[in-house]
Amino acid sequence: MTAGVLRSDANAGKVALVTGGGTGIGRGAARALARSGARVAICGRRDGPLEEVRAGLEREGAECVAVRCDIREPDQVESMVAAVLERYGSIDVLVANAGGQFGAPAAEIGGKGWRAVERLNLDGNWELTRRIATEAMIPARRGLIVFVGFSPRRGIPGFAHACATRAALENLASSLALEWSRYGIRSVCLSCGPIETEGLASYGPDSLEESRRTVPLGRLGSEDEVGQTVAFVASPGGAFITGTTILVDGGVDAWGLAEPPPPPG
Repeated sequence: MTAGVLRSDANAGKVALVTGGGTGIGRGAARALARSGARVAICGRRDGPLEEVRAGLEREGAECVAVRCDIREPDQVESMVAAVLERYGSIDVLVANAGGQFGAPAAEIGGKGWRAVERLNLDGNWELTRRIATEAMIPARRGLIVFVGFSPRRGIPGFAHACATRAALENLASSLALEWSRYGIRSVCLSCGPIETEGLASYGPDSLEESRRTVPLGRLGSEDEVGQTVAFVASPGGAFITGTTILVDGGVDAWGLAEPPPPPG
């Protein structure tokens, strides 16, 4: 676990909601925000990982609540947001981390598969963001929205559907930063390179090593490194950062895919 670099009160007084907070990048963000003083709500589709993160943070003296929620379901989003607002009274930081995809050649992605990825990565994140903005951030005239994208920021073979939706989040972040700046709301996208998580490992036994070889720094990133980037942007030190994409990727975007193109068919 990476040692924290922010003061323990850097985000004191803030309430942060992290989706997909039971595993991977979401877990790292929840920990970093809590350890820098924020009160944290985490949500996800599985109770077990959420409870493990919540209990761990509470043992450290942090305040955390876990709410089961599938962001693809508007009624669940409505109930979850209401529960967090009832508990804490505000939501100052949204880390819209929940997402997912499957590997497949573009020609084999049917309408059902495309819509499944779009519904989770884009539609669900928009419904959540819109609701939190209108019910919490706009009335309070403050807030930070953090979307999570991919690096490299270009097409990746086998993930056309995911690349399209993650790129949409980048443009959504910059659009909201411009439109909602008058409410004191900031919006950014974190484009993450290969991060050592359960999600990356799920693509197969060789996925971690294959991903590591694409990183100029020669290693995978950690969920805590991504989390600390989120916590910094949420802190007073990051208060002038908005409308941009922040690369947390070990140089992956600068290098590209670092592999030869497929041969002509």
